[in-house]
Amino acid sequence: MRKKLSRIESAEPILHSMLQIAFGDGYEGIVDLRPLIAKGGVFVWLQKTKNFQSLKVDEFGHSISWTDAKGYEIDLSVDSLRRDCDGRRRSTN
Repeated sequence: MRKKLSRIESAEPILHSMLQIAFGDGYEGIVDLRPLIAKGGVFVWLQKTKNFQSLKVDEFGHSISWTDAKGYEIDLSVDSLRRDCDGRRRSTN
């Protein structure tokens, strides 16, 4: 039996370099991207708050991404975000 791929329902910046993410299976939490952004390279563009806030969830919820000033897409997969998410299940009340 194949494992069903998680989906991202929503992702919102809550502080610079930190995201609140809700997944389709009811799991939600916070991902701290400071260590990743601090590495520089393609992530240096995300060091500016304005740029970090321009994130979008892809059409099918399999990743989040940013498009830098040169049109280069910086993306993070749902699996890596879920792995790094400090979260909990949403209550169904």
